[in-house]
Amino acid sequence: MGDTEDAEEVVEEKKSGFFSRLKSGLAKTRNSLAGGLDNVVHGLAKVEPEHLDELEEALIMADVGVPTAQYILEALKQEVAKGRIRNKEDVLENLKQLMVDILNEHQGNAQEAPEKPHVVLVIGVNGSGKTTTIGKLTQKWKNEGKNVLLGAGDTFRAAAIEQMLIWADRVGVPCIHQKSGADPSAVAFDAVQAAVARQMDVALIDTAGRLQTNTNLMEELKKVKRVIGKLLPGAPHETLLVLDATIGQNSVSQAKLFHEAMEIDGLVMTKLDGTSKGGVLLNITRELKLPVRYIGIGEKADDLQEFDPKAFVDALFAS
Repeated sequence: MGDTEDAEEVVEEKKSGFFSRLKSGLAKTRNSLAGGLDNVVHGLAKVEPEHLDELEEALIMADVGVPTAQYILEALKQEVAKGRIRNKEDVLENLKQLMVDILNEHQGNAQEAPEKPHVVLVIGVNGSGKTTTIGKLTQKWKNEGKNVLLGAGDTFRAAAIEQMLIWADRVGVPCIHQKSGADPSAVAFDAVQAAVARQMDVALIDTAGRLQTNTNLMEELKKVKRVIGKLLPGAPHETLLVLDATIGQNSVSQAKLFHEAMEIDGLVMTKLDGTSKGGVLLNITRELKLPVRYIGIGEKADDLQEFDPKAFVDALFAS
């Protein structure tokens, strides 16, 4: 009983620590929103619909995106017109609830593979934090008692292969790799084949950091997916797109093109610490109807956590 309680305390401490770091990381976004909110309702005895127009600018500055900002603004104005919003506190509570609802709309648990291994294909452009995310996910699943195997499929960059090998050695998991310049599909094939033979729980496959506008490289990604599917029907069971929060609305166009090519199952948003563009999560989830699986706020393994919409919004507005 004592061991269980101790383990629960450790989990709660980690959650609390992550929330504090998330709150700190979202400070720039929070300041932008808080300033806009103060401008809207400062000194007003009663809020009227026309008073909310300045809030739209604050939302756009926080990279919520024009369509989503307009949606939020219209919903708030309707509540004001109905007499349900009268003061700053009402505006804040309704704004927070709208944001949680937007982020929650397409959330849901990832579909587990019917049989082992659960194959996860990780895609994204260079510099998004893709390989580091793979390392952190490996650590997370290893800690949960799962047997994980890595596939170093980013064969265009020798440094990416080395980085995967370093993570594999650090966490203590096998990594299937070939020399730089090898066929990425061949590496993916070998990795899934090895995962099946060794009865692994999870196979995590890295891919080359592709610019979403490079047609040849996008075709290579599709080939990787086809090869995996032929070897293990239904695989990859999950395709995760890693996005860099600091690029703001550019991540929306990235996600659209990757989704068209690869049918993404979920998003990982990295580098939320220190950016003023945290609101982009709202626009991406609403525009693309995709769930956010994980968010990252730093370099440590614990700095990647499963996405909790309410916790994210709470951190966004925490004092």
